[in-house]
Amino acid sequence: MNRAIVLLLTAVAPLTWGTTYLVTTELLPDGHPLFAGLLRSLPAGLLVVLLTRRLPRGTWWAKMFALGALNIGAFFPLLFLAAERLPGGVAAAVAGAQPLIVLAMGALVLHERIRAASAAAAVVGAAGVALVVLGPAARLDLWGVLAALGGVTATGLGMILTKRWGRPAGVGPVVYAGWQLSAGGLLLLPLTVMMEGVPARIDASAALGYVWLGTAGGIIAYTLWFRGIQLLPVVAPGLLALLSPVVATILGVVVLGESFTGVQVAGVVLALGALVFGQFTARAKPTRPLRTVGVPVLRS
Repeated sequence: MNRAIVLLLTAVAPLTWGTTYLVTTELLPDGHPLFAGLLRSLPAGLLVVLLTRRLPRGTWWAKMFALGALNIGAFFPLLFLAAERLPGGVAAAVAGAQPLIVLAMGALVLHERIRAASAAAAVVGAAGVALVVLGPAARLDLWGVLAALGGVTATGLGMILTKRWGRPAGVGPVVYAGWQLSAGGLLLLPLTVMMEGVPARIDASAALGYVWLGTAGGIIAYTLWFRGIQLLPVVAPGLLALLSPVVATILGVVVLGESFTGVQVAGVVLALGALVFGQFTARAKPTRPLRTVGVPVLRS
C-alpha cells in the first residue's frame, strides 16, 4: 500500500485519542480512571475474540499480555488519571516527549541508528507541543505529570515491542488489536474491582463517552495504529503521536472556549512542521520475516 495512505490511516489513531481529554473531563464521572480504561478495552477486545474465534498460541500468549499491559493496562489508567488531575492541554503536553522516548528505545531494543534529522524533528515537535499547551497559567500537578509521563513511556515501549515482534502469520490487524485490548482489559479488571468499583451513576452522556472511547478510540484506532507501527519506520508513528495534544488543544478552544494565543499558533506550526519533516526523513529498516505461528480456530 502507498506509504502516504498508510500514514493517513495511522494518523487517525492519535487524532481520535486527542478527544480523550475532552471526553474524560466533560462526559465521564470523576475519580474512576481504572473503570474508564476497562470499558475502553475489555468489551471491544472480547467482542473481536468472540466474533473471530481466534486465540494466540504458544509464546504469543505471553507477548500479548506484555503488550496489553504496556499499551492498555498501564497506559489507559495513567492517561485518564492525568486527564483528571491536569488541564486537558497540560495532560497532553507530555505526549510531545513520546517521539524522543521512541527514538531512544528504538536504538536500544531495535538497534536502529538515531538519525540527526529524526532527532531534530522529535525535539522541535516536543518544543512545539509545549508551546501549544503550556502557558503561564498552566497548573502542573506533580502526580498528574508523573502519570502522563508514565503512560507515554509505557506505550512507547509497547510500540517498540510491537515493531520487534510483528504479528503471527495469518493474523490480521483487527484480531491483533482485539488480543491486546482483551489482555489489557483482563489485567485492569481485578484492579478496577478492588480499587474503584463501578461509578455510582452513569448517565447518558457518560455512556456515550464510554462507547466513543471503546469504539473509535479503542478497537478502530488501535487496529490502524498497530498496523501502521509494523509498516512504517518506528519514528514515523512516534511523530504522528504529536497530533494528539494538538487536537486536544484545538478542541479546548473550539468546544470549551479556551483562549488561543500567538505563541500557541507558533507551537502548532512547529509541531506539524516537525511531524511532516520527520516523515520525509524517516527511512524504513528491512524487517525480518515473521516466524510462522499457527493460530487455532475455536469451533462452537
